[in-house]
Parts: sequence; C-alpha cells; structure tokens
Amino acid sequence: MSGVVTVIVVVVVVVVLAGIGLALRPRMRSRRLREKFGPEYDRTVQEAPNRRDAERELSEREKRHQQLELRDLSEDERQRYGTQWAATQERFVDDPVAALSSADQLVTQVMSERGYPTDSYDQQLADLSVEHARPLGRYRTAHEIAGRAGRGEVSTEDMRSAIVNYRALFVDLLDGNQHDANRNEEQSNGRHRTPQN
Repeated sequence: MSGVVTVIVVVVVVVVLAGIGLALRPRMRSRRLREKFGPEYDRTVQEAPNRRDAERELSEREKRHQQLELRDLSEDERQRYGTQWAATQERFVDDPVAALSSADQLVTQVMSERGYPTDSYDQQLADLSVEHARPLGRYRTAHEIAGRAGRGEVSTEDMRSAIVNYRALFVDLLDGNQHDANRNEEQSNGRHRTPQN
C-alpha cells in the first residue's frame, strides 16, 4: 500500500471516530446528568419544554454550585444539630405542627451553616439538587406538608411522614462531603448503601 493510501485511510478512520464521538456526546452528557441528579433529572426534564433545555438548566445549576463557598460542619456542630433534631422529634408527640415548623427551620439553618443561600425556596432546591438530589424529592414533600399542616389540612400520619422526609435531607446535609465520599467509595466497591429512615 502506498503512503498516500495509508494517509487517506488514517484520515477517514479519524473522521469516522470523531463523528461517532460527536454523535455520542449528547448521550454521554444525558447519562452523566441522569446519574448525578437521579430523580431530579426526570423531574426537570418533565417540567422543561424539552430535554435540551432541562439539561442546560441542570448544567447551569452545577456551574452556580461551583461558585458557592460550601463547607462541612465540624464534629461539634454536627452533634449540636443532632441534639436539636432529637428535641424536634420528641416535640412531635405533643405538638406535631410545631415540630414540623421546627424541622423546616432546622434544615434551613443547616443549609445556611453549610454555605447554601436560603433566601428563596426555589433557589434552595436548585442549589441542593447538585449534591443532595436523592433526598430532595422527600424534602419537597415535607415542605409542602408542613405548609398545609399550618392550615390544619393534613393528618398526623402525613406529618409523621414529613418529619421522616425532613430527616433524610437533614442527615444528608449533616454528613456533607463525608457522606458523598462514603457513597462514592461504596459504589466503586460494587456496594450501594441503602437509605435510612
């Protein structure tokens, strides 16, 4: 085979491989976002006009999240918040509505302590979705129930469920990067941690 033919074959192979790479890029991006955001990916796709807009929004969330100055809590802070959470759960027996309000405030307080902006509920959801996507749906449900509980529109069982749902995000926030590192290590070892209620 002459040198010219070899060069042509190499160029054709490179062009074909580049074309395949470009064709697979959107799928790889979708897969990465789906794995990172979990149920939040599906929710965002469902609410957006199309998948491209949804994925653009999720990518924007990641960029905004990188600008946040987040920090892990110290062991003392984690213990203090754990004690406050235990008191909130105990309060539920006598005053479930007040306990729900306290749980919501405590979760917001931990968010703020970690460095998340807490001015806007919608922005909280967007910011939390980057590192805390798994318990985010439960947080939404708890927040919605807490709002209706203040108007006397929910059962005690609904409120109990809301406390459990608040706890899922509370624990995830308290654990911070330690939780993420443990989850990544377990996944790389082929094990998946089951969520605790």
